[in-house]
Amino acid sequence: MSTLLELEGVNAGYGRAQILFDLSLRVGRGEVAVLFGRNGAGKSTTIRSVIGIVQPWSGRIVFDGERIDGLPAYMAARRGVGWVPEDRRVFADLTVMENLEVGRKPPLEGEAWTPERLFGIFPNLAEMRKRPGGQMSGGEQQMLAIARTLMGNPRLLLLDEPSEGLAPVIVDAMALAIERLKAENLSILLSEQNIRFARRVADSAFLIEKGHVLQGGRLTDLDRSGALESMMKVE
Repeated sequence: MSTLLELEGVNAGYGRAQILFDLSLRVGRGEVAVLFGRNGAGKSTTIRSVIGIVQPWSGRIVFDGERIDGLPAYMAARRGVGWVPEDRRVFADLTVMENLEVGRKPPLEGEAWTPERLFGIFPNLAEMRKRPGGQMSGGEQQMLAIARTLMGNPRLLLLDEPSEGLAPVIVDAMALAIERLKAENLSILLSEQNIRFARRVADSAFLIEKGHVLQGGRLTDLDRSGALESMMKVE
């Protein structure tokens, strides 16, 4: 599997507070990789460093053979990096269809995502095309936020805590949607604390604690070794 995204020796933080320490990881093309760890471990900062919301102090971030560390977020997005933040940020006064249109961009390669194609991934959204974003549940807004980002035709999708705060039935629907996106050969990097969810969707995992990658590799290998459960108790 060829590498699409690589972080090498990344140090980053906010003000004088360092959050990431010499952090390195890679995501292959068509792979789903999970950043796994407790709250405050540095998962969100890692994702924000990739998209350019947080600028690394040192180290390298390479996307599709090109360095993107130091670039503003809009330039990373133009190169094919899509970001779904933890707080979703759907437009409350716009309908589902209008939210999707806001995210539309022409593809850099391959088949473009369209609303109808996305409704095949997120069937719940098809039933509420005219519903304002502010009148949707948290799980529905999460699906809409992902679908809106996909309208930009990213080659790498960054998901920050996609299952957090969602009912189990919605978590299952989210896992199914990610499985379908993986079948479309989309590369995904997500942060997560839910072991069951990670087991279902991820190919590889990076265990993060206090801004350090403690272990990384195939999720099945890490799970077999007990590393996942030693980091966090299964709920």
